[in-house]
Amino acid sequence: MQRMDAEQSPEQLVAGLVRLLEVKDQGEDRFIGRKKRGGIGRVFGGQVIAQALHAAELTVDPSRPAHSLHAYFLRGGSEGVEIDYEVTRDFDGGSFSNRRVVASQQGRPILNLTASFQKHEDGLHHTDSPMPDVPPPEELEPEVEARRRFAEQARPEARHHFLSPRPVEMRAVEGRHWMTPDPAPPYSHSWFRAVAPLPDDPKIHRAVLAFASDMSLLGTCMLPHGLSWARGEVISASLDHAVWFHEEFRADEWLLYATDSPWSGGGRGFNRGRIFTRDGRLVASVAQEGMIRKVIPKT
Repeated sequence: MQRMDAEQSPEQLVAGLVRLLEVKDQGEDRFIGRKKRGGIGRVFGGQVIAQALHAAELTVDPSRPAHSLHAYFLRGGSEGVEIDYEVTRDFDGGSFSNRRVVASQQGRPILNLTASFQKHEDGLHHTDSPMPDVPPPEELEPEVEARRRFAEQARPEARHHFLSPRPVEMRAVEGRHWMTPDPAPPYSHSWFRAVAPLPDDPKIHRAVLAFASDMSLLGTCMLPHGLSWARGEVISASLDHAVWFHEEFRADEWLLYATDSPWSGGGRGFNRGRIFTRDGRLVASVAQEGMIRKVIPKT
């Protein structure tokens, strides 16, 4: 299966991502999310968030795009099993709508998500979040090359994670926490985009951003400690995840993901993210808390 995936073109990879993030309508506000093709291990949190968001969007008037989502991860899911989504229509007001989504596998809830939607209106506008001054993506190494170099250092069960081709390309400014054991300040900057053009539907671009927003974020709180899950030094898992969509964007054009971690303690790490277009517009904000536990070597 890895060989088949490796032979896929960028267009095929992106078409597969779009198909993965879509859900199948089963009637009565119930939907099914596809399992990942060739997937093994724990399902990626960004996939569940994006599928749950899509399920919620299918129950809301198209004139009301999503402006925020808040999700709690309850337990790890499996990549090899379809995911059931049940949507509850909590509110439809004059301007806003609200939906609750429960994602389950084999009868066991794995995620709860609430999403809010708003019809377009003009209003007061300001931005007090300047785009960080970082090198453009063209001057940075594609992360796929760094992942190939690092794969042999990763624990065996994590190597497929580094070698599998990805539909979302990332280029890190400072490098990744798994690349070096040296402690570093708790912030990170990465460019990302889909590796091929996406359809023009804004829902697809929101889904891809939601999917990508779970990449690299949790690792930010590990930077000051020089630890990596890939080297088997820490056990980590996302606990909750929130995204606010501020303005329109395209996820097949370069977006800058600026993350920082103001706090960690008690086995948890808190992370924040800001997503900018190349021309400096702040188009989304992200927040996440995750479990981080240092692995104690066996004696």
